[in-house]
Amino acid sequence: MLDSATGQPLSFASIVLLKAQGDSSFVAGAQTAENGAFELPKVGAGQYVLRATVLGYKPLRQLVTLTAAAPSARLGALKLQPTATQLAGVTVQGERAAVQESLDKKVINVEKDLSSVGGTAVNVLQNVPSVTVAADGTVSMRGSSNITILIDGKPSNAANSGAGGNRLEQIPASSIERVEVVTNPSARYDAAGAGGVLNIILKKQKKDGWNGQAALTLGTREKYNPSLSLNRRIGKLNMFGSVDIRNDQYRSSSWSDQYTLLEGESLRTYQVGNNARHSKNYSGRLGFDYTLPANQSLTVTFEPNFNRSANSGTQLATLTGATDARIGSLFRVTENVDNLEGSVDYRRTWDQHKGRELTASTNYTYLDADVQIGQRNTEGSADLLEWRQGLLVDLHAVSGQVDYVHPLGEKARFETGLKGQWQTNGGTDDFLRQQADGPGFERQPDRSFAYDFKEYLQAGYATYQQEIGKWRMQGGLRAEYTNTSGEVEGGSGPFKLEYLNLFPSATVARTLPGADQRVQASYSRRLNRPNFMQLLAFPLYQDQRSYRIGNPTLRPEYINAFELGHQVTLGQASLTSTLFYRQTNNAIQRLIQVDTTATRLYGAGAVVTGQYSANFGQATSYGAEVSLNQPLAKWWRLTASGSLFQNTVTAATGNEANRRVVSGTARVMNSFTPTPKLDLQLTGNYRAAAVTAQGRIAPVGSVDVALRQRLFNDRAALTLRVSDIFNTQRNRTESATENFSATYYNKWESRVGYLGFSWYLGSNKPPKKIENQQQGGGGGFGG
Repeated sequence: MLDSATGQPLSFASIVLLKAQGDSSFVAGAQTAENGAFELPKVGAGQYVLRATVLGYKPLRQLVTLTAAAPSARLGALKLQPTATQLAGVTVQGERAAVQESLDKKVINVEKDLSSVGGTAVNVLQNVPSVTVAADGTVSMRGSSNITILIDGKPSNAANSGAGGNRLEQIPASSIERVEVVTNPSARYDAAGAGGVLNIILKKQKKDGWNGQAALTLGTREKYNPSLSLNRRIGKLNMFGSVDIRNDQYRSSSWSDQYTLLEGESLRTYQVGNNARHSKNYSGRLGFDYTLPANQSLTVTFEPNFNRSANSGTQLATLTGATDARIGSLFRVTENVDNLEGSVDYRRTWDQHKGRELTASTNYTYLDADVQIGQRNTEGSADLLEWRQGLLVDLHAVSGQVDYVHPLGEKARFETGLKGQWQTNGGTDDFLRQQADGPGFERQPDRSFAYDFKEYLQAGYATYQQEIGKWRMQGGLRAEYTNTSGEVEGGSGPFKLEYLNLFPSATVARTLPGADQRVQASYSRRLNRPNFMQLLAFPLYQDQRSYRIGNPTLRPEYINAFELGHQVTLGQASLTSTLFYRQTNNAIQRLIQVDTTATRLYGAGAVVTGQYSANFGQATSYGAEVSLNQPLAKWWRLTASGSLFQNTVTAATGNEANRRVVSGTARVMNSFTPTPKLDLQLTGNYRAAAVTAQGRIAPVGSVDVALRQRLFNDRAALTLRVSDIFNTQRNRTESATENFSATYYNKWESRVGYLGFSWYLGSNKPPKKIENQQQGGGGGFGG
């Protein structure tokens, strides 16, 4: 079964064989495999009608005649045409379902999602099933923030390295076409990422001539986002380019309350603060695709991203204990992050051997970050001199990968690949104090460091996939070698980690008789490597009383993940359910401790705390996820998903029972089409409380509303979105150890109104409607 326009296989198409005469009753049925092939069981001689359907394509009907002399029939390539019906000058085109399933992943088509208008990739991920985004932009899946983020199938070193700057905040939502969610990855994917893999696919134009989009989005309280994308296809050459500028200002308030018992004396630090963040981000994308002879293609892409941000505010600390005082202070954080990424991709296919494919890619990433943190007391202290800390990061990463897929008949295939990646990272962490006799600053040698970090990865994998009747199976094995080394000059000595691991994976899926339904079971082994910020032992201060520091003794954690899923489609409704279990050994947990030395030397009566990571015991997570897609009327569709799971972690004190909590998430999206050119979307999100090794994270929820009105014969669109309309988003965490307890609260500016106008160039048009349905399912049950 093929797409008549592109020749690409159509997986999970529904095939039904009916009697050609009489009552046209059902005789047999099947679904196409990922390569588009299908096979029906043996039936008696006679005339039949074969009917093939798949979402977004015209149904195909074909007469089939079987005789005693010809008891079987090979139908060859059946081609389905994309839906395109012309009625009274109005064209209605078929749209991809918002959620599509395959054997090992779930594909979320987000280009029609209104809830991220004027936002970034972070906003897009907030509405992706199985994904949760915290207040600080940390992305997690099923409670685990240890995930691998890919962009167009390639690792984004800036997004996964832990270095300065957040690559996800530099990707405009308007440039994202879909997100692939892989909760239990096969051996084809990198083994890193306990929670799974997220692959962000950027938009690519394939239409001839000039196409593009110009947009301007304005947000309340000084937020501006102009963007322009252009595409030009001439024969075998396709050129593309885009630029996106973001100039945003956000405000937030926070407080913290800390208690500690130090040398028999009780100390309390209560601190409140207000701050304003002004961020300027300039991102671009430039490249071309070129079609070579013999079904070959070459793609070259260059992506520069520049971020300039300043975060300033005030703090007031109330100290009780050894010293009773109220200390006011001013702080300022500036970040200058330059991120350049380039890639070259090659692809080869064979007409005479459908499904056979060779791909190769090489990528280069450069990241230069300059983060400056400054603070000075303004009242309540004899020391009114300013201190500064400057972090410089200079990261270079090169990677290369080759993948080959070889079909073995129509119902089996073999896939293998090799990958290598090299990363080098050097920089300095300087601590400066203002001179007492002038405005100059003096470097403090005992609190200043330089570091060097290198990491080399090499991997190879092989997978085999086979379809037997209603069964579909896939198994694979991946081997990865890691060599990591680093040193902090003036701090901890050199360290080196070297290890070779094997990572098996397996998936079994079966189509059930009767209704359109499938079951699937899968297993994978994975790991989480600590990044350079977690390993290198130099302090990075958030303010004068708290810092985070690396731990050179940190080692990888290893994860065993199991899933059992079921999906059923009843008419236009679809229900997916998943049971999952994840066991983490040698778990990496975030901990906080009182720095007694810094408290005595620099605390001035306040507690100084340090955050770090350590391998601590075991963690388990098990639970269930459910997703429902149901049309309630022609103009109203409901999409709802939720999860309920129990997380258990080893308690940090070592003398209490393991910490466990029943947690979960819920997401409800209502999509309305009150008029042919007006779309309305109402979305609600909720995340229940969660536990850590030392404390608890409070629950949080929000409601967003958005609408889009198409204008000028679909040449333009006007969008309006309000995020967190009830202003409920905030972050509250609690931590406690034997002699220390603390509560941290942060409320950022989350209720924001966005007004956007887009003008579509060439044959490019706005999405016709919001399509949340989850039809076109398949074996994958990512949750």
